[in-house]
Amino acid sequence: MSVGVERERVSAAMREFLVWVAFRPRTYADSMEAWGSHCPRFTLWEDALDQGLIVVEPGLPESSGVCLTVQGRAAISPAR
Repeated sequence: MSVGVERERVSAAMREFLVWVAFRPRTYADSMEAWGSHCPRFTLWEDALDQGLIVVEPGLPESSGVCLTVQGRAAISPAR
């Protein structure tokens, strides 16, 4: 799948979340504080996990790292 197609598959809100994750190292706790939601209509965190755009590195919940996958990086990379 080309990068352009990947970019079209993610919403603007999802792209904003992925850019936030990519900006600097993030922990699970940071991510939940900034992006966690109890609203079923705003599920960026869960959607990013389900779509394979992010992964949570093993560790304690407070210190587990959150990183983009190859698909996540492709979704925010500039079109070539």
